[in-house]
Amino acid sequence: MPEPNTASRLLRGRRILVVEDDYITAEDLAMELASLGAEVIGPVPDLAGAFELLAADPPPHAAILDINLGGEMVFPLADRLRDRAIPFVLATGYEEWAIPEPYVRMPRFEKPLNIRQVASALAE
Repeated sequence: MPEPNTASRLLRGRRILVVEDDYITAEDLAMELASLGAEVIGPVPDLAGAFELLAADPPPHAAILDINLGGEMVFPLADRLRDRAIPFVLATGYEEWAIPEPYVRMPRFEKPLNIRQVASALAE
């Protein structure tokens, strides 16, 4: 796990899209990212809002995606991010076996997230 200053260095000045439908989790995540120097885009609780933010200029450097957004699966957004070569991580409580095959190899972190681990994955 990187030291706090390393995590800060990894995220400083980077625009991170946060897609999370749980308000408290989203706000906590946004505050943690901001404390590490990231510019938080969102958070947004649904695909429509996420696609709208993704279309804005400048695009995010990376994204953190909750897999299940109130019953709406995040995979269409993951596909778009992958097409645009924007790195992302999946945030979930789901076990690996519950994730569709094309997304199993994507970086996945169980909630509650360890922001330093997430920062390292987004920087790779």
